[in-house]
Amino acid sequence: MLEVASTASAPSPLHRAVQHAQTSCIKCGFCLPKCPTYRLTGNEAASPRGRLDLLYLVAQGELAATDIAAALDFCLGCRACETACPAGVAFGELLVAGRATVTAAHPKPWLVRWLLCRLVPSPAGLRVAALFLRLYQASGMQKLLRASGLWRLAPALGAREALLPPLPPWRTWRRLPAVTPAVGTGKGTVALLTGCVVPVLLPQLNQATVQVLARNGYRVLVPAGQRCCGALQAHAGELEAARQLARHHLALFEAAGADWVISNAAGCGAMLKEYGELLRDDPRFAERAAAFSARVRDVSELLASAPLRGPLAPLPLRVAYDDPCHLLHGQGIAAPPRQLLRQVPALELLEVPESDWCCGSAGIYNLVHPEMAQQLLERKLRHLAALRPQVIATGNPGCIVQLRYGATRHGLAAEVLHPVEVLARAYGEAAGAPQP
Repeated sequence: MLEVASTASAPSPLHRAVQHAQTSCIKCGFCLPKCPTYRLTGNEAASPRGRLDLLYLVAQGELAATDIAAALDFCLGCRACETACPAGVAFGELLVAGRATVTAAHPKPWLVRWLLCRLVPSPAGLRVAALFLRLYQASGMQKLLRASGLWRLAPALGAREALLPPLPPWRTWRRLPAVTPAVGTGKGTVALLTGCVVPVLLPQLNQATVQVLARNGYRVLVPAGQRCCGALQAHAGELEAARQLARHHLALFEAAGADWVISNAAGCGAMLKEYGELLRDDPRFAERAAAFSARVRDVSELLASAPLRGPLAPLPLRVAYDDPCHLLHGQGIAAPPRQLLRQVPALELLEVPESDWCCGSAGIYNLVHPEMAQQLLERKLRHLAALRPQVIATGNPGCIVQLRYGATRHGLAAEVLHPVEVLARAYGEAAGAPQP
């Protein structure tokens, strides 16, 4: 289990982040039309500019951290404001620092801390939890409860239960090979971050990632002992827990000795690329963390660095690509996934209006703010339905689960896949193999 120290004993980065943001922000308002919570509420306190002002007041001692807890919690953390900002204000860093300050002043309930800092970082714990949820679904209990109308007696809980995706059979949770050799001439060695929930929710995604990387000349390592990358903890203000997870993965991936560290989850990749920032005040790990972050690549980023190796079978599909927030805004990656999909013969790539808007998943945002998340999902699905896609592609597990829920709810007959799964399907069909 992860031992979590009190965030109150850790140096707070709030003053540093606020000082940089206040000297950079010119109050131009370019962030406002790109901020989903501001656009849907019209409330200045629900905008990046308003949240920055509130954080400044906390840093100056004019407001207590707990006074702005709701305003910070309401933020999606999508970082669209960063893309829009001409002054380069790093709002993601500011938000994490603010939430850490709030958490230090008012610790979360024990159950929330247990879930974030004990269950999520534990692969064994997640497998047990997933097994019980799988039994809940496979036994027919889920259908019975939904049909009975009992959830109407607890609508808040029922709304969250409705988000539970169908869990794959436990036999698909097989471990990936520790080493998968490259096919053909080698391009180098990569180490794959498997993620915390992907192995039990979307195991086929990791399998497809290994397959496509190997087909393109990369030797793929899967280091044992991986846990949560720390993104959920950092975004919830549990910075010391996030730092401990970062140190754990630094040691793990350094020992692997790969040329690159690969993530197929936008949120995880953004977190890995920020380990240098997360640990910059740690004298033992600061330099190592910066060097590690420099080697991190999203899977689409690495694959798009050269033309895909063939053969790729034609896939006559209408594919709508939707940008995950932490890939587009957090990592600045827009073109690579599109470049990859355009290389699949017969595939028609569709551009989604407001593709840069959050779908409402945002880590656990759809659980803690289901009403706002639902509004964002409805907006996203209206755009997608107008395109009539056969496949919706997006590069983040949380977005995949959220969009699958939305597509089912709206009766949209479209698969929701990661771009690398589309590529794996093209490779599989070209080889006459079953689809991943």
